[in-house]
Amino acid sequence: MNKQSWLPVFSIVLTTLLPVLGYGSDKLPAKADVLRDLRRANAYFMEKWPDPGKTIVTNRERPANIWTRAVYYEGLMALYAIDTDKRYYDYAVEWGEKHQWSTAYQPITRNADNQCCGQTYIDLYRIDNNPVYIQNIKDNVDLMVNSEGVGDWDWIDAIQMAMPVFTKLGATFDDTRYFDKMYALYSHAKYREGGNGLYNPEDKLWWRDKDFVPPYREPNGEDCYWSRGNGWVVAALVRVLEELPRTDPHYEEYQQDLKAMLSALVPLQRADGFWNVSLHDPNHYGGKETSGTALFAYGMAWALNKGLVDRDVYLPAVAKAWHALASEALHEDGFLGYVQGTGKEPKDGQPVTFTSRPDFEDYGLGCFLLAGTEVYKMAGGNNDSR
Repeated sequence: MNKQSWLPVFSIVLTTLLPVLGYGSDKLPAKADVLRDLRRANAYFMEKWPDPGKTIVTNRERPANIWTRAVYYEGLMALYAIDTDKRYYDYAVEWGEKHQWSTAYQPITRNADNQCCGQTYIDLYRIDNNPVYIQNIKDNVDLMVNSEGVGDWDWIDAIQMAMPVFTKLGATFDDTRYFDKMYALYSHAKYREGGNGLYNPEDKLWWRDKDFVPPYREPNGEDCYWSRGNGWVVAALVRVLEELPRTDPHYEEYQQDLKAMLSALVPLQRADGFWNVSLHDPNHYGGKETSGTALFAYGMAWALNKGLVDRDVYLPAVAKAWHALASEALHEDGFLGYVQGTGKEPKDGQPVTFTSRPDFEDYGLGCFLLAGTEVYKMAGGNNDSR
């Protein structure tokens, strides 16, 4: 039997044995185990990219502060909050310095993807109190706050890329104008973009952009709800609610939107703990996928940690998701498998397998670190695995 012929058999055997070995358990692992896996995944990336200023070359060359890398640094800063290794801090500061603390591609932009790096710049500013860190991102957002335009977030990924920047600036400077503009942008995406908004209150999920609003359908006739796209919205709402004052007039709406999405996602989880790339058509490029799964686990774990959702319902979902990510997606060397490459719908970035490498490895790791840090807060046992 050659290698190609025994791999499917091995996969079936392994899938059968995983529940027996405890990986299908509804119980969370110990803190030490979660931290060990986070460190392993992060070490792989930092060793592969020792220079945080090195440009990213795929089909073309890009600066290393684009959204994919910015999402990684969101995860790194979350890891640093529970594992204060100075190497993480130094790596993030060097990243900012090598990009002159500027938004991606150009110093002035309304593009959410190019503003995403600002989330980490603001986090580092709070540590070092160096105004150079945030001058550029503040200037960009101030221009938006002082303008009338509200249609910038016309794809749902943008909500995660930029919305937390507004929240962080508003919280940092105690200035509600950032919160007000943020809601104007969010409400346009939710209620008006593409005609009647990108959020479907019936299914409690989001269409990726106006191109996917009905009559667009998946092959099985269902609406197209892309996993990672909805994951971005979940992550955005978590990161906004983490810092937004409860006195904000829209706080309850954001919280309800998060809880509604999570309630819709629980029954869509696969038996193995992952979510499919197409949430309502499991046969359209169906299979395990890491980035969307990690973002959903992040949202559910955060909501559990805040006491917002029923533990009996959501703890098993989080436990299954984390076991799937840590035991089935994470390689021994720290590489993450089953990450869908960049795109905007189920067919993009395929194939998605244990060994397939997406065009960018960074954002999948960022999602994994965000999820793992919230799972760590829930887990029991010793805090350190050194």
